[in-house]
Amino acid sequence: MAAEPELEMVHLLRRITVDLDLLGARFAAAHALHATDLRALIQLLDADRAGVTARPGWLGDRLGLNSASVTALIDRLVGAGYVRRERDVTDRRRVDLLVEQRARHLGWAFFGPLIDQLVNLSAGFTAAELATVRRFLTGAARIASETPGEICG
Repeated sequence: MAAEPELEMVHLLRRITVDLDLLGARFAAAHALHATDLRALIQLLDADRAGVTARPGWLGDRLGLNSASVTALIDRLVGAGYVRRERDVTDRRRVDLLVEQRARHLGWAFFGPLIDQLVNLSAGFTAAELATVRRFLTGAARIASETPGEICG
């Protein structure tokens, strides 16, 4: 059994996860997006920020989707003007996925105030405190991503 302060951290993280998921669902509904569409856009934006080339197979792996589902997802995002397909310049058989400015602006208009508030909150922490928070969140993200799907049934 986890000690009380450690368990409280887990409960707070779960609460934040639920609240952010509800916020994302409201955003998706307001813009006629599926929840998976929003998750895909987040993955694509994160890949772009990290300098990772996003391709359909990569996106399917990140979202746990099969090829047909990824194709339908990308078709929806392209049709809505949020993403474009571009042939890889070194291998024309490969397709890169690029987020359009329209999606960036839309996301920032909705999530920008939240991001600004979180940045302002973190400005009140010392460098050592931020390092501790980063270490905890990085570890939590790693554990969540490595947790096998078998635990779901």
